[in-house]
Amino acid sequence: MDLLYVFPHLNAFLNATSGVFLLLGFYFIRTRQIPRHRASMLTAASVSTVFLVCYLTHHAIRTYYFGLGPTKFTGEGLIRPVYFTILTSHTILAAGVAPFVILTLVRALRGQFDKHRRIARLVFPVWLYVSVTGVAVYVLLYHLYPGR
Repeated sequence: MDLLYVFPHLNAFLNATSGVFLLLGFYFIRTRQIPRHRASMLTAASVSTVFLVCYLTHHAIRTYYFGLGPTKFTGEGLIRPVYFTILTSHTILAAGVAPFVILTLVRALRGQFDKHRRIARLVFPVWLYVSVTGVAVYVLLYHLYPGR
């Protein structure tokens, strides 16, 4: 069961790493360092893909192997609606942004830079928000208000 408890920490690390590469990619495109921008964004996408595999594996193991439900949030008072607002927005945007991330990457890899630029301006902040709020959910759930 020890492996089960590694996943939340690994997932938070992967989310944070993806966020760092997104910020690096943004910096590199703003300073016209195209090869570095490309490498950063492909790395962010790769790390996000590894995150998704780990996240789904973690929840499959919790549910089907151990028969456990989702981790319970133990915070009380004002933090409770704050946490669930962050979690809900994170979950909805994470599910919704994935196809647009793929579309943005495909357009760049095909050299359709005008189309890439138009969609990237919308996708980038959502993807970054998902990365940051993923880490926030982790900190709230596992460090500030851990289960009893």
